[in-house]
Amino acid sequence: MASRFWTQGDSESDEESDYGDEVEDGEAGESTAQTTVDNKYLRGTASDSDESDDQKRVVRSAKDKRFEEMSATVDQMKNAMKINDWVSLQESFDKINKQLEKVMRVMESEKVPTLYIKTLVMLEDFLNQALANKEAKKKMSSSNAKALNAMKQKLKKNNKQYEDQINNYREHPESEEEPEADEDSEEEEESDVEEDPSKMAMSDEEDEENVDDQSGKDGGWEKMMSKKDKLMDKQFAKDPSEITWDIVNKKFKEIVAARGRRGTGRFEQVEQLTFLTKVAKTPAQKLEILFSVVSAQFDVNPGLSGHMPINVWKNCVQNMFIILDILVQYRNIIVDDDTIEPDENETQKGANHNGPIRIWGNLVAFLERMDIEFFKSLQCIDPHTREYVERLQDEPMFLVLAQNVQEYLEHAGDLKAAAKVALRRVELIYYKPQEVYDAMRKLAEQTEDGGEGEEPEVEETRGPAAFVVTTELVPRKPIFPENSRTMMDALVSLIYKSGDERTKARAMLCDIYHHALLDEFSTSRDLLLMSHLQDNIQHMDISSQILFNRAMAQLGLCAFRLGLIIEAHGCLSDLYSGGRVKELLAQGFSQSRYHEKTPEQERLERRRQMPYHMHINLELLESVHLICAMLLEVPNMAADALDVKRKVISKNFRRLLEVSERQTFTGPPENVRDHVMAATRALSKGDFQKAIDVIESLDVWKLLRNRDGVLEMLKAKIKEEALRTYLFSYSSSYDALGLDQLTKMFDLSVAQTRVIVSKMMINDELHASWDQPTQCIVFHDVQHTRLQALAFQLTEKLSILAESNERATEARIGGGGLDLPQRRRDGQDFANVAAAGGKWHENSSFTQGRQGSGRSGYSGGGGRPQVLGQAAGVGYSRGAGNLRAGGGYSGGGRYQDAPTRMVTLNRGARA
Repeated sequence: MASRFWTQGDSESDEESDYGDEVEDGEAGESTAQTTVDNKYLRGTASDSDESDDQKRVVRSAKDKRFEEMSATVDQMKNAMKINDWVSLQESFDKINKQLEKVMRVMESEKVPTLYIKTLVMLEDFLNQALANKEAKKKMSSSNAKALNAMKQKLKKNNKQYEDQINNYREHPESEEEPEADEDSEEEEESDVEEDPSKMAMSDEEDEENVDDQSGKDGGWEKMMSKKDKLMDKQFAKDPSEITWDIVNKKFKEIVAARGRRGTGRFEQVEQLTFLTKVAKTPAQKLEILFSVVSAQFDVNPGLSGHMPINVWKNCVQNMFIILDILVQYRNIIVDDDTIEPDENETQKGANHNGPIRIWGNLVAFLERMDIEFFKSLQCIDPHTREYVERLQDEPMFLVLAQNVQEYLEHAGDLKAAAKVALRRVELIYYKPQEVYDAMRKLAEQTEDGGEGEEPEVEETRGPAAFVVTTELVPRKPIFPENSRTMMDALVSLIYKSGDERTKARAMLCDIYHHALLDEFSTSRDLLLMSHLQDNIQHMDISSQILFNRAMAQLGLCAFRLGLIIEAHGCLSDLYSGGRVKELLAQGFSQSRYHEKTPEQERLERRRQMPYHMHINLELLESVHLICAMLLEVPNMAADALDVKRKVISKNFRRLLEVSERQTFTGPPENVRDHVMAATRALSKGDFQKAIDVIESLDVWKLLRNRDGVLEMLKAKIKEEALRTYLFSYSSSYDALGLDQLTKMFDLSVAQTRVIVSKMMINDELHASWDQPTQCIVFHDVQHTRLQALAFQLTEKLSILAESNERATEARIGGGGLDLPQRRRDGQDFANVAAAGGKWHENSSFTQGRQGSGRSGYSGGGGRPQVLGQAAGVGYSRGAGNLRAGGGYSGGGRYQDAPTRMVTLNRGARA
């Protein structure tokens, strides 16, 4: 017998053809059997061929397959019970629990199958019998007894979830099986009785086959209507006076009640509701049905990973336009989403009704869902295909819809909801440069001139004409200002006035991003600092944190384009501190060998990814970050070459530089990191021209609008930092250096060189002075060598050791026997110094005098250190006595001259 799915036909010719096919198959089978049996060597194969020919192809649904698998497992459990095999029972029990999940997923219902409940009852009874029979339990093998105990715990824990169903089955074992039979009978009635179009469950493929067959028989080209359309027309193709509000409302309630049931086709439900909008008797009834049509269209894609089909999305947009047309035409119709449902007969009020008509609906929720589906479609489509570009062309259509919804909500006085819609418009505009915005505006004008209302007209021609005619009152053509900044200002001002906290925060971040995109760094920085978003962003949702990271990245790029190297590095350093830039910007996934993500985490992260056209180029971002770090770190490393506790500006840059220096062979640069490291090595040696050439060879500069201006800025910055690095490295080798020589060495003007050197002198980075008559830099020799620095540290430690020894000796002999320093008699406490040890060295140790620091010595208690060698050429004229003086500790927190008071290892203080 063939499957019932394939034998659904209306004409007798189909049945006759099926019967003829069966007869032919039977005759063919007999003839082949006779020919094969004659040969004795082929008798075995003959029986096989008979079986294969006699077997008919059976098409089973996924639900039937899952139930068969579960019933087969139950049979295995029964066989295991007969031989008292608890090991097999335990395996089968785990297996049937896994099969239950699959069955529940296929059935799409929360009700547990009766077969599973029956199996649990059977297992529970058998377990109780086995536990009661203690003699048989003693004779069991160790593995069988162990499986029995494990099964006891598992079954007890599992049956707690289904106590009610088990008790009901024990009370009424036969009645629990009846509902399934009733459901089957209902399904058969629904399939047999096809007069009601809302209960039809025929597939579109079958309708298309019927249409093709009929057209083939007639040989004509006239379009044949499917059975479903015929029945819909048969019921509603009446005189408009015969169709009442009650008939349409009853049919509408039936279709809505069937939503979500098993066997209800989602596309069919949309078509049925769309048909009902044409026969609606009042505008309120048509509006109510349209809201259900949009909801049913959202149900077409129930999964979270996929997206709504594009044609369904466009139809949904057109339905939203019709909804807005009705709301604008009939201002007395009020749409709200209150929990209190309106009166059932509310939609019976006609167009001439004076009072308000309340209908349930939520325009903002529908618009946000459409925006989400548009976003998901861009996530799923391959960005390198034509389909992605065509999908982007639908953006103006959504923007004009959002604009109309916002205007309606503002007219209705719901400014909070209007602010939410304005945020959706902002999130589609904020990342577009002015050139992209102009292209979108021109595209919208071109597409609108060609006419956009083709699809709705096609829909209206099917079936009868609409009883309630809706005129197009809402504009379908988007109106964009010439400047994107004008549009952003108008939208964010509305959000700042009427939006909630999250809406305001996201609008502020979009505003910061857009200002940075237009190279308005000061405005973006002020908005960020005034909003204090950086203090509270960790408490916001993940999508807002991603938007904050994107805004900071764009702010760093803006600062770099304007030549603000320190600000650019400060904005980008946090993004690159953890090595997870792709994740922080939602532009990809970063694999980590230490942290494995669960499938659920991967799915959530995949849903948060930004579409390709919204990406910030990661190579450009990395180039900007590393170049800023290079310009800051190379002079810093040259200045603190002899300092043990040197200050680190960029740890990420230092780490990359160390890896590069450890390489045995350094080849030509290939990626961004190699280029920057090669430029760093050249800049450290003072070869600024090579550094400029390596940086200019990067391919990312073509992504910038003002490429030439940025490269000129980079040249000037590299020359400036090369000059600073040279002065830090080699100032100790000069007594004086001419200004004209520096200008020739680094290809700088006299004014630029003078400004750079003067800033270094003012900031105490370079200890030198200008000799105006000769235009020379006179260096002051205050730089201590490494040996001198170690000598100062040794003197300090010996001084602390001496005083701790004196204190210990005094405590042992009772005090008063030693000539202690005067500062001891002045009430100074040295116990903390002796106890702290290395901590004393950290807090008040010798600080290596940087070039130009102007002060070297010991910082004791925050006091002023002794200045050694103020004038150039003085050096250490006092010899060792001056070194010892530097090791002394004054009671007032400052150091005094050696002739006044000096600490020695033998005598303590000398007046």
